[in-house]
Parts: sequence; C-alpha cells; structure tokens
Amino acid sequence: MTSPEPVESRTQTRTQGRGAQTATLAEIAREAGVSAPTVSKVLNGRADVAPATRARVEDLLRAHGYRRRRAEATRSPLIDLVFHELESAWALEVIRGVENVARDAGLSVVLSESAGRLTPGRTWADQVAARRPHGVILVLSGLDESQRALLTSRSIPFVVMDPAGDPGADVPSIGATNWQGGLAATRHLVELGHRRIGAISGPTQMMCSRARVDGYRAALETAGLPVDPGLIANGDFHHEAGYRLGLELLRRPDRPTAVFAGNDLQALGLYEAARELGLRIPEDLSVVGFDDLPVAPLVGPPLTTVRQPLTEMAEAAAKLVLDLGREAGTPAATRVELATSLVVRSSTAAPAGG
Repeated sequence: MTSPEPVESRTQTRTQGRGAQTATLAEIAREAGVSAPTVSKVLNGRADVAPATRARVEDLLRAHGYRRRRAEATRSPLIDLVFHELESAWALEVIRGVENVARDAGLSVVLSESAGRLTPGRTWADQVAARRPHGVILVLSGLDESQRALLTSRSIPFVVMDPAGDPGADVPSIGATNWQGGLAATRHLVELGHRRIGAISGPTQMMCSRARVDGYRAALETAGLPVDPGLIANGDFHHEAGYRLGLELLRRPDRPTAVFAGNDLQALGLYEAARELGLRIPEDLSVVGFDDLPVAPLVGPPLTTVRQPLTEMAEAAAKLVLDLGREAGTPAATRVELATSLVVRSSTAAPAGG
C-alpha cells in the first residue's frame, strides 16, 4: 500500500494590479472540483491524473500565481539539460561545462532534446515536474507560457543558454557577444584587404545568428564597403549547409574572396566545397568560423575563428540555475553575456594580387 500524497495547505500570494490574490491548495482543489491530494499529485508530476483534470488544475495554479516554497520543494539530485539538437561537437562542449559544475555539487545531468523545436515538447514539463530536479538549463531553446508557469509553480528554476529569441526581461539567460564576434571576424578580413566578403549565417529565427550577421554588416558598412545581399546565405549551422551554400557562393562569376561562415561546422562544409572546386585555402579563399571547437586547430589549414567560450557559458548557466534554487535570494546578475575573441590561424590571408 502506498502512502498518501502530502497535502500542502500553506497560503500563496500573488499581486496583480492593485490587489492581491491568495489561495491554498485546498481552495484551488475546491475551485477545480477535485480533492487536495489530486492537486498535490498534479504538483508532483504524478501520471495518475486525468488529462482534463490536470489541465484544469494547472490553469488555476497559474491564475493564482501559486509557487511552492523552495525550502519545502523536495528535489532530486539532478540538473535537466535541454538541447534543441544534440548531434554536434558544439553540444559536447556545453555538456562538459554543465557536468563540471554538477559534479562539484554532487548532482547528475539529465539530457533531453527537443528535436529541432525551439521549445520542448508538450509532455516535457510534466516529466520535469515528476523528476523535480535542482534546475533546468535550456540551450538554444525556450519555454512557452504554460511550461514556464508549471516550472515556476514547482519552484524549479530555469536558465536559457544562448537563447534562440528574446527570452524576456524576467528570464535568466547566459549568452555571448555574438554581434561583436561577427564584427571582429569581418573586420579581420577587411583589414587583410578583402572587398567581396560572403557570409553563411545560421537560422534566421535564432537571435545569435542574426546578431553575427548584423556584426558582419556593421564591419562592412564601417569600412565603406557595400553589403551585397547576394553574398549572404542562410544556413542551419550544420556541415551540409556550409558545403551546399559554399558551392553556390563559390560558383558565382563574381565569387567572394573570403567568407565568414557563421559557425565552425559550416566553415568545415565550406572547406569541402572549396576543395571540390579546386580552390586553395587561404590562397584563393579566406575562411573564418565561429565557436572555436576543438577540431578548429586540427583541420588543414587550421581554422581562423571567433572563440565562443562554450564551456564557460555552460558553467555559468549551471552555477546560475543552482544559485536561483537557493533560499538566499536572487543573484545580482541574471542576464549575462560572455566575451568572444578572434583566434587567427592559417585559413585567412590577403587576397591573391591584393
């Protein structure tokens, strides 16, 4: 025989406009037409609640601004780490950073993937509620309103790393200086003497991708060079996109003499395209990437790239989510950008005859 679910009866308060709403779990249960143990089951992510009942209770928890006290929220020794995709060396650097902090805190890391979506799937938040981790870190992802409300009501803190879009002023986030990185990459090529500089960006819906291309544009405009839309291609941050779009750019009769590839994987795809067309790097084509993955200094020639401190960003995200879960209060900084830096190697040089 299983022991009954604990019933939490403390008062929760939310200020809205001029007044305040208060509700105990017993009052929420009465309003939902269910028992208090059923409301507690919903809070604890139990599966034995009808979907319609669960939705009704969640709506009321959100409407009343219910939030479980952190000190009374039983936690599992876990950090949930959510990727929109989990198939590149980029993800390994992030995992390493979160693991570093989790290990020191005596915690384990649970990995999940949202299959390319910018928010996790419909049942994901219920699974997190059932696991009751110390916190959630979302990478290149975000939460919809109902998911945020569900985590907030359970006092499960969350942090977005490298947010795909604007996460909102109240969402803790860790990012990098993407605009500055795009500016530095392109300025380096301009200073070498390149005048036709292409760009292979990432997905247009991702804030980091847009910021890098905006930095690229700013460097060209500052140098008095035209921004040719025909030299800007929209990729997806994968090797195949760098190869395919690289072929398109390099087959142009007025092909660029240099390309800012937006990330290292696309830069490596561009390397392949250049080889296929018989172009030498850097003699015939200069290439700059973004990320400085461990493979960047190992390829031939070693890749000039913008270092994004991925491991440090992941460590900062993990430390922040653990700080948010403590009773001591909110950390001083919950919106952080770490600096990028240009790492010059052998894939860039002055243009031939320049």
